[in-house]
Amino acid sequence: MTRNVRRAAFTAIVLAACVCAEPLVPARIVAQSSSAAAIYLTEGELMTTLKEAAKNAPAMHTAPVKNADRYRVNVVQRTTPQGAIAHPDGTEVHHIVDGGGTLVTGGTIIRPTAASGSGSSGATIDGGVSRHVAKGDVILIPAGTPHWYKDLDGTITYLEVRFDLPR
Repeated sequence: MTRNVRRAAFTAIVLAACVCAEPLVPARIVAQSSSAAAIYLTEGELMTTLKEAAKNAPAMHTAPVKNADRYRVNVVQRTTPQGAIAHPDGTEVHHIVDGGGTLVTGGTIIRPTAASGSGSSGATIDGGVSRHVAKGDVILIPAGTPHWYKDLDGTITYLEVRFDLPR
């Protein structure tokens, strides 16, 4: 395991511990004590939210669990591949809960130019590592790492947890 991957994994674990300790406010809160509040969302609630979000963003829609200044927790559903992206300050964990596809990580993001024409589908990755991901897989994407769901096996749904590093 490379030093950067170990560092990103350690950062994700530490930040996850911090997030779990922070009081949470939205959705439905079930408190066992004043310092142990939690958010509970059923699969039905999340799927209903995804269906509603699909009306405005059919290619990629989210059901937020909790979004704050330093982290984001969402269930994301993609119906078509989108362009490549990298989050300079955000380490992400994706846990695939349904579907599958080809995820490309690393390499260099290549943005389309005006010469690419109107048929261009967004940024791609040159020189990255392609891997098929499916239900049950967990992917840790360190901050600044380009990533791209290049191809989908129909749709893909995943729990996305992103921790933004302090600046």
